[in-house]
Amino acid sequence: ELYVGNAKQAAHFYKTAFGFQSLAYSGPETGVKDRASYAIRQNKLTLLLTTPIRANNPIADHIFKHGDGVKALALTVEDATSAWEETTKRGGKSYMKPKTLSDKHGEVVMSGIHTYGDVVHLFIERENYRGPFMPGFRKWESNYNPPETGLQYVDHCVGNVALGQMNPWVKFYEDVMGFRNILSFDDKDISTEYSALMSKVMSNGNGFVKFPINEPAEGKKKSQVDEYLEFYDGEGVQHVAMATNNIIETVTELQKRGVEFLNIPSAYYDTLLDRVGHIDEELNALKRLGILVDRDDEGYLLQIFTKPIEDRPTLFFEIIQRKGAKSFGKGNFKALFEAIEREQEARGNL
Repeated sequence: ELYVGNAKQAAHFYKTAFGFQSLAYSGPETGVKDRASYAIRQNKLTLLLTTPIRANNPIADHIFKHGDGVKALALTVEDATSAWEETTKRGGKSYMKPKTLSDKHGEVVMSGIHTYGDVVHLFIERENYRGPFMPGFRKWESNYNPPETGLQYVDHCVGNVALGQMNPWVKFYEDVMGFRNILSFDDKDISTEYSALMSKVMSNGNGFVKFPINEPAEGKKKSQVDEYLEFYDGEGVQHVAMATNNIIETVTELQKRGVEFLNIPSAYYDTLLDRVGHIDEELNALKRLGILVDRDDEGYLLQIFTKPIEDRPTLFFEIIQRKGAKSFGKGNFKALFEAIEREQEARGNL
């Protein structure tokens, strides 16, 4: 769920630019008096865009402080009550006690705990629900339905935390959520001449949920994480990675719809095949679109990053296609960072 300044316009943007489809609506007409929410979906990707409709409202305060940003990362669970009891018993701070929402389509049980910054994890139990989205929402039908762009599901979600806070949050995910640290990168892995960061990837038992956590490292100049923390005014979700089965088709379509991506220098492609070996994709297509490639022991992946999707240099999206690779593009970090630093420099924030 994203808290945004204007959910109606944001929904139009995500439909137009990214190919999401109208799903459900909640607001004054459905009996909710303090907010309006639009749920949009593409395959297994669901975004909920929520806006306050009055001042003196915690959602309005959140947007005033952070700008548009991710408020909630919702996780499907078999038992939302037990998930809440277990995580709060282990030291998680409660955000929402278990509550049951019901309508003619059945019931949803939800609960939640706080994580870094103002972000929360919601635990959603929806085994007994058959409606379009959630109780309290009505089906949202629109005459405007741009075609999908091939986005499939959330691959991972990255959080930016303050200096010295990565390991405490890693411990939180281990102790409270029962996740484990599956990959670590330090400033030797992720650095340029000017800036660096450190990152640890936390994953749940079945490997479907992956939350990398970044913190800034000492560098000559301000890193992208520092810039994020300054403009977001705190810790929060830096980017959401959305998976596709055909990155060339997806990115071609996204670019056609006006989505802006980071520019990668053409020199990156001169030695690409030497670095990653044989790939199925045509090199010129990747170069034309600015798609990065990296290989690990299990295969390779293709990835590309949008520019921030709003005026504050905060939230952005990654488009990723995995061809066996389980990693996160370590070989691309330098090229990616240099591209981000060029943008930072243009903003006067390096």
